[in-house]
Amino acid sequence: MEIDQILLFAVKHGISDIHLKVDKPPYFRKDGVMVTQKGVPAVTADMLSRWLAVLGSREAVAEFNATQEADFAYVLEGVGRFRVNAFQQRGSVGLVLRHIPPRVLGFEELKLPPVLARVAMAQRGLIVVTGATGSGKSTTLAAMIEHINKSRACHILTIEDPIEFTFEDRRSVVNQREVGRDTRSFGRALKAAMRQDPDVILIGELRDLETVETAMHAAETGHLVLATLHTVDAMETISRIIGLFPPHQQDQVRTQLSSILKAVVSQRLVRTVDGARAAACEILIQTEFIRDLIADANRTHELPNAIAQGQGSYGMQTFDQGLYALWKAGRISQEEALANATNPADLRMKFEGIGGG
Repeated sequence: MEIDQILLFAVKHGISDIHLKVDKPPYFRKDGVMVTQKGVPAVTADMLSRWLAVLGSREAVAEFNATQEADFAYVLEGVGRFRVNAFQQRGSVGLVLRHIPPRVLGFEELKLPPVLARVAMAQRGLIVVTGATGSGKSTTLAAMIEHINKSRACHILTIEDPIEFTFEDRRSVVNQREVGRDTRSFGRALKAAMRQDPDVILIGELRDLETVETAMHAAETGHLVLATLHTVDAMETISRIIGLFPPHQQDQVRTQLSSILKAVVSQRLVRTVDGARAAACEILIQTEFIRDLIADANRTHELPNAIAQGQGSYGMQTFDQGLYALWKAGRISQEEALANATNPADLRMKFEGIGGG
């Protein structure tokens, strides 16, 4: 059993993630469910060490040896591209690989809310896509970048760790930089980006204060910045960004953020009636009222209601409105919607025709 055989099997069977650990057979995640394949032998420590050397560059292996973890990409010619996380567990190598689809899917193919196409066409400001690991953030961001790529004559610069989706120049010129290979850090690459004449900057993740500060400065100075955060919704996203700054700066940062934040798209993957998965989204879009709520710490808690009220006029939606739309389209069951709802009791009333909106 070799790693390339495992990757080929995964791609052929629509598997999203592969988990490899010592003394266990490979585990596969398909449509969100972890499964194993009968008859496949257990992975040995020697196999894992050998596979790490096959998958990773010298730099990636050196990083793993120094820190006991590493992120990198691997391309198996004729099969596909994979994001790899290597880590140490119980004294041996562990590997998790995610298959990156060979083609960037559009909003319609992903069945994402159509308003995201309009959101992606903002000329400047900050757009944040949020959600838990595996919630489809990278896929949604890639759809946004490809929409811009096809629609605008501009320079798109991506800074990723590692590069996941790859883009061909269409109307835009696209340059992709990988942390660890093409640049030392997100912060360093972002500062350099200001000298590279970008119109659109994609940041893989807002990881630290330096990255957030530079991203906000870029958004303030006329660039469109797209980024991800591991937050559950718009309110937590705003709180997380502001909370990265020292207390004496937070009022100023809140005002700054209210001005530049164009949208927050938060995602959860839910199971569809046919056993696949769909993205349920909360979408906040900047309006004058939304700006006022973000700027005033005493009113930011009003954001969920403002998002709900902005559904018709602006295309905003809460998670529960998104779940209701998926149910109404016949894509998910009421049980699945209620299990993932922010306010299950209110959503149940809506199903029963009691609640408004």
